[in-house]
Amino acid sequence: MDEKRRLGYFEGTLSAVLNTLLFGFKIWVGAAAGSVAMIADAWHTMSDTLTSLVVILGFWISGKPGDRKHPFGHGRAELVAAVVIGTLLGVVGVNFLRDSAVQLRERRGAEFDVAALIVFGVSVILKEAIARFSIRAGRRVKSQSLVADGWHHRSDALASALILAGALLQRRFWWIDGVLGIGVSLLILYAAYGIIREAADTLLGECPDEDTVRGIREILARLTPEATDIHHIHIHRYGDHVEVTLHIRMPPEMSVREAHGIATSLETELRQTLGWEATVHLEPRQG
Repeated sequence: MDEKRRLGYFEGTLSAVLNTLLFGFKIWVGAAAGSVAMIADAWHTMSDTLTSLVVILGFWISGKPGDRKHPFGHGRAELVAAVVIGTLLGVVGVNFLRDSAVQLRERRGAEFDVAALIVFGVSVILKEAIARFSIRAGRRVKSQSLVADGWHHRSDALASALILAGALLQRRFWWIDGVLGIGVSLLILYAAYGIIREAADTLLGECPDEDTVRGIREILARLTPEATDIHHIHIHRYGDHVEVTLHIRMPPEMSVREAHGIATSLETELRQTLGWEATVHLEPRQG
């Protein structure tokens, strides 16, 4: 098993177990305090368990080899998992926003005890710790679903921190629980938007950035000084498997054998340098 899948399984399992335990404690102290923010945050934590299971499922599917129907493998399952995570996060944010608005309209406050302060204080520490682990691991192995899950954990840590601050100020400001609930819900919705946008861009097929184009041009210039132009660069990502197609213009008097040899050399260099499977289309130079 490669490092990416190993980290995905480990993070998903650890997150599911930890969040289920935290959910039980949060729902208990939230109900005792009559706090909509605490109860909503408890369900936010429970949604972390669901998203972690999605992460595990995504890594399991993406690890399957290519087959007749999916010749490029199943790597995009991880991106689908990231979209699911973002969608669930958005649903939590909308429900959180609605419940907080209702509490303010009805002028309901909340009463917190020491147990609530301890539970949410511990939650802040644990959720931020697992968020840092997930985000760093995701960036190291280039996993969008791990990074997305990490931000889901961080949004929960921020929510718990705000609720903890509100619990300390509740006696002076009855409305603090509802206002903090709205603030936390907006943070959650912003995180959901970022996660879905990033994954969707890759699924829909994004244009290569300038650094990527510059790198390909430098490889081309080194191997084929005869080429005068490179265009129609298209990149298709399937998890770790990347397909790139591009067009180059060559001198019209060059033989087919020689031009084919240059194209093959360029494809081999891109495979060895970037790990991409390339397809080069040759065109005659104009003029």
